[in-house]
Formats: sequence, structure tokens, C-alpha cells
Amino acid sequence: MTADNPTCVVHKFGGTSVADADCYRNVANIVRERPEAQRLVVVSAMAGITDELVRAVHVAGKQDLGYRQIMADVAARHRRTIAELLSADEAGRMCEIMTRDLAIIEEVLHVTTVLHGYSRNGLELVSGYGEVWSAQILAALLRQENEEVDWLDARDVLTVARTETAADVMWPESRARANAWVANRGRLPKTVVITGFVASTEDGLAATLGRNGSDFSASIFGSLFDAQEIHIWTDVDGVMSANPRLVAEAVTLDTLSYEEAIELAYFGAKVIHPSTISTAVERNVPIFIRNTFNPHHPGSRIQATSGSTQKVKGLATIENVALINIEGIGMIGLRGIAQRLFGALRDEGVSVLMISQGSSGNSICFGVTAAQADHARNTVEKTFFAERMHGQIRRVDVTRGCSILAVVGEGMAGTAGVAAKFFSSLGKAGVSIRAIAQGSSERNISVAVDGTDTQRALRAAHAGFYLSKQAISIGLVGVGNIGSTLLRQLSHRLRSLKQDFDIDLRVRAIATSNRMLLSDHPIDLEHWRLELSSRGEATDLAKLAAHVYDDQLPHAVLIDCTASQGVAELYGSWLERGIHVITPNKRANTSSLGYYRRLREANRTVGAHYLYETTVGAALPIIQTLRDLVQTGDEIVEIEGILSGTLSYLFNSFDGTRSFSSLVAQARELGYTEPDPRDDLSGADVARKITILAREIGMTAELSDVNLEGLVPDELTRGAVSDYLAALPKYDAEMERLRCEAEGRGEVLRYVGRVARDGKASVALRSYPTSHPFARIQLTDNIVLFRTSRYNENPLVVQGPGAGREVTAAGVFADLLRLASYLGASL
Repeated sequence: MTADNPTCVVHKFGGTSVADADCYRNVANIVRERPEAQRLVVVSAMAGITDELVRAVHVAGKQDLGYRQIMADVAARHRRTIAELLSADEAGRMCEIMTRDLAIIEEVLHVTTVLHGYSRNGLELVSGYGEVWSAQILAALLRQENEEVDWLDARDVLTVARTETAADVMWPESRARANAWVANRGRLPKTVVITGFVASTEDGLAATLGRNGSDFSASIFGSLFDAQEIHIWTDVDGVMSANPRLVAEAVTLDTLSYEEAIELAYFGAKVIHPSTISTAVERNVPIFIRNTFNPHHPGSRIQATSGSTQKVKGLATIENVALINIEGIGMIGLRGIAQRLFGALRDEGVSVLMISQGSSGNSICFGVTAAQADHARNTVEKTFFAERMHGQIRRVDVTRGCSILAVVGEGMAGTAGVAAKFFSSLGKAGVSIRAIAQGSSERNISVAVDGTDTQRALRAAHAGFYLSKQAISIGLVGVGNIGSTLLRQLSHRLRSLKQDFDIDLRVRAIATSNRMLLSDHPIDLEHWRLELSSRGEATDLAKLAAHVYDDQLPHAVLIDCTASQGVAELYGSWLERGIHVITPNKRANTSSLGYYRRLREANRTVGAHYLYETTVGAALPIIQTLRDLVQTGDEIVEIEGILSGTLSYLFNSFDGTRSFSSLVAQARELGYTEPDPRDDLSGADVARKITILAREIGMTAELSDVNLEGLVPDELTRGAVSDYLAALPKYDAEMERLRCEAEGRGEVLRYVGRVARDGKASVALRSYPTSHPFARIQLTDNIVLFRTSRYNENPLVVQGPGAGREVTAAGVFADLLRLASYLGASL
């Protein structure tokens, strides 16, 4: 006999595994196909039946005859299942058994009604019948299929001593009865179907093992019959790295140690009953968590060693927790205070979930369930009444609505950086930590957080340990030229970014000025227009922001591809809420200096990133270059640049062969200008870019401080576009004169923005020698010249396409990838 070839295996099937006739057939198939010589099959009641039996007892205790309907429904459900599964003769026999059992239950419930209350004996007797019936149904089904099978009523073998809230196994008595049961049959049958959950006292009274007691039953009978493995069959593929209801990216763990499983179970993970593990540990029996509905999946193996290189195995949460903080200078050096505190709580039946104490000794914080918060506080006040009266303990505070988040893993012990990664992940997700606890074994780190942050904290920590992709929830506002191009670019790269770089970008909201599309799952970027049209709703940017920044993903970003002042005015509240912002919209950075400082402050204090590289020069690295210069200590002497692709085209083409007005008309026809060319020729857009650059080098510049010399005559600033274009030729002579004068000096005309360290900022038409970098640009190029202390004689030049939907969208995309890098993704 080896671990790879066990001769006796326990299989426990939970309530969802035997929920109906089809489920029973599935379980029978699994049992029949098992290769081991002996199979001990422990079953729970059909899903929901135990709850209904308990409810019937409670209803009867209130003198409510409604318990009869509850029992009628329970009986009907079993009889339907029996009729579907068994032959007429076998079904009749099984229904006779149920009829006798139901008569016993009716007697108990009738007495409960008469006595105006129920006893523990009555409750445990009635609540265990679901397992009794379930085991007999499965045994009959297997027997009908010619399996060698017997069923064992655990009440005849498993003997327990009741405690106040549970039951302790009486091992010698139970082992003697188990041996007698086998001796009566001559040998252990090939398949034994055993009732889970139920037992009996030494006096023969019905008893139960408590919630999830069938898992414990499996471990107990594995010990009594010397099984080599225990398989717990449920409705998931194994132990998950986190609650899949909260973390969609949770993965199935191949292996984990007994200690890891116990830690995860303690902190709320639905792993396995802790008593099941402790019984298996004594005999070093591996436990497998398997999926009844995916039986070929290997599941998770719980064993003596961790069996994995993963430092962190899983994360779990306990919700509805209250933190109680005891604080006072007089506590410092006060011996025995912790012993008194936790001794008093124990005596009052208060269960402490976590403990956190400051090293100075002037405070102790502990967590309890919300239901015990008031009782715990009263216990503290009573225990330390004298210290409170004398001011040694100044405060006893209760903070409700908290959750405990724990990371668990054997590999954490002695591994530097685990706590740093944990806390960093929470910080990046904007989650505040209220208390921290870590045991000396270093097997887990626990933190208390606000209950509203539970899911965000769990997902952020899960992603931080690379158990899931670094996921970013994305909302896009504005789907014009730039926004729609960005969506197309994203659609072509999302899969490879996820597969090759572990970057998981999820567009979950798209908005135009009047309609928006919100989705819990990533929007299909190939068909977003159709989805927006068919499923869209009226645009509500507050609702959109709340949707993007929900608990489904640890990080959220809003991308503004509009030119709207109204949208720009929302950046401050978004950033302060913890939502990252990416934009090519220049209006926020050229609004009042106070608002600009608010955005930068939110960036620093909240940790939300504000990225706007494309506000100057589209995808050209102008702002990043300037920021690098400033941050490395270089002194900016002057920045000047051609910052309009439209005006760059016009003056590159203005060589005397055509009039200036005809070039404007041609540029409009080619789509190089805005529909109203005055929007470009006014120079306002260049002035905004110069203001942004001025603020980047620390100047307190307002947009109104820029000395702007536009190219739209005052008398043409208003009126229809057609009237403007018709009147523009009147000014061709003046423009030709300026060109000729520049040509006479060996220069060319360029429309340039400039900001100097003396604080002066201007935008105007200037002339430059033909040898100057500004004279040698391509048609629609942008170019920026940085003259600094380091780059003085030979200025630093950044040049390239500075306009167009493709390059601008690509610049926004680059900012998005930069954000992913900041958040810890592997680029």
C-alpha cells in the first residue's frame, strides 16, 4: 500500500452534490468509477434540507403549526427524488422508512409546540434526519446498480460528549463500536455509505457535529476505518486563492499545507471544517478538495507540507467586524493588563478575532464580531473600571463596519518584502489600514480595513501577489476622432498585453456627450458602437465614475478625450476619490492656478495618477522630457516651440507661390484645421500649451498672462466661417509683406510659443534663419527647443508629428501603459 495506491478512501459529498435526482446519479457514477478497494462515502443532507428541519423546530417552538407545511414540503421533495431514482419496490421500501421517521419528527414537534419551546435533544434529533435519508437513498441507488454496498447510521457508531456549543469525539468508544460494526459483517464492505453530521451521546441521545459537521464526519470515519485519503466533494474545483465571488481571477491551489488550510478557514475562507484537518493531521492523511460537477479535475491537495514555491497561498476575509481600541498613557508598564483583558473576554464568551498592540504599550486594539461589539465594550469598561476612574485608561473606542483581510502562506516565513508588497498593494488601491497583526510563525499577516473597502482591498492584494492579472477598470469619455481611434488601438492590443505583459486593461464604460454604456464585463471594442446604441443610457458622469470605481477591480482610470471644460472640472473630485485620470484635454491644466494646484495635490496626497503627456505635442515626449530636466536639477533658461500642426503646415507651405488665404482654405479642405480655422489661427491653443509648460517648470502662470498675438484680424473674430474665408484675402498683402521681409533677411516665418525663466510667456509670429531647427521641419511637425544650463550652446530638441488622431490616441495609450507600470504591472 502506498500513497499513490490507497486501498481505503473516504469520499464526502456535500449538500449541493446531492441536491436532486440528477446529482445523486452523478455521485453514484463517481463512486462506481473509483479504483480503491474500499470506499467510505459520507453524505450530507440534500441542499437546504437541514436548514428547513431546523426552521421547523423553531416554528414549532413558537406554537406555530406552520411547521407541518415545512415538513410536508421536505417529505415531498424526498419522495419525488426517490421516485425518480429507485425501482417501485425499492422506492416503496424507502418511503416506508421515511413515513416512520416523519412520525417520530411529528411527535417531537408536537411536544415542542405544547411546551412553547424546543430542547437541544429535540433540535439535534430532528435536524439530523436529512443525512439519514440521504445516505439511505444513495445506498439504495448503488445497490440497485449491483454495487456491493451497505449503509452505516453514524448514530450507531460515532459517540460524542456534548459541550456547550459543539461535541467532542469519544474515540475509544467510537472505535470499539466501529470494530463491532465490521465484525458483524465479517469484513468491511467494498462501499459503505455513511451519514454525515450526526452522532449519538454515550446515553444514546441524538447529537450533531455542528455546521459543516459532515466534513468532520469524513475525517472521523477515515480514522476509525484507517483510510489513506479523504476526498471532500463540493461544487468548486478546489481551494481557491480568494473568494471567487469577490475575485473573479481567483485560481485553484494545487497544494497547501494543513496549517495554511487552517489559517484560511479561520479567516473566513470556505476551505474545510478545521476539525476535519486536525483529525487528519494526527495520521498525516492527505485531504483532497474536489468538484462533484467536474470530477476529472485533480482539485486541491491538503497535506503536511506546502508543496509549492508560492510565497502567498491565498487571501481571506472576515466581514462585519468591530474594532475595540483601549488607550491610555497609564497602560505603559502596567503589568498583566493583556492577561486581565483577554481573560475577562474569555469568561464573558467573547471571541477575539485579531489583536494589534502598539510597541509602546499605551494601546491595545482587538477585533470581534459586530454582534459581540457592545458586550465586549461593556466587559472592558467593567474590567478596567478603576483604571478608567483614575485616568490610566483614557479611551475605549468601538469602530464598527470593519473587515479583516488576511494573506496566508508558509513561504512568507523569512521572506523579505511580503509585508511591503501587501501594504503597497492596499495603498495603491487607496485602502486605509486600521490595524495590523502578524503571528511569530509569519504564516499570515492580517489587517483591519473599512468594510466598504473589503472587496477592493482583497482584489488589490490578490493582484499584488500575482495571483491575478494587474487589472485596471477603464472609463472613456469622448469618442470623437481621438477617443474612437484609441478604442480601435486598444482592441488590437488587449490580448497580447494580457498574455505577454500581465497587463489586464478592461474598458467598462464609454460615454458621448449624451449617451453612455456601462458594463460589468469588458466591453467588446469591436462592436462598441452597436452596444452603445442598443444598451446605452443617458450620460451621467457621476454614475459613470462610480461604476468605473467599484469593488470589482483594484484600480480605476477615467480617460477624457473631449475638449470640454465641464469634464475637465471633474478631474479634481475624481483624483481625490482615488480615480486615475488620463487626458489630452488642455483645459484642466490651463484653468485657474488654484484648480491646477488642487490636481497636483491630489496626485501627491491621494496617490491617484494624473497623466497628460498628449496635452502638448500629441505623442511627442515633451512634458516627460521637461519633467526629467527639472527633476534632475537642470535649470530651464527658455522653452520655445512650434506647437500647432495646423500652423506648422501653413507656414511650411507659405513660400510665395500661393496666397496665405488660399493656403488656409486648402488646409481646411484637407482637414488640417478645425471646421472654423479661426480656432487654430487665433493662437489660443498654442497659448494653452505654453501655459502648461510654464506651470511644469514651476511658474505661477495663468492663461491670461501669456502675451498672445493671434493671426485673426479683430474685425474677423466674429461672424460665419464663410464670411471669414471670403474676407481673409484682404489681408494677404500684409502676410506677403512679412514673408518677403523675412526672406530678405534669409529667414522664414514660424508661429512660435515661448516661455523664459524671467516669467515672460508669449505666442506670436516670428522669423528664424533657414539654418535654425524651426526652419527645417516637415509639413505638420511640432518642435520644441529646450535651452537649459546643461543644453545651452546646443539646445535639446524634440521634433515629430504633433497632431492627428493616430499619434494623439497612441500618446494616450502610452500614458495608459505608463499608469499600468506605476501600479506595478510587469512591462
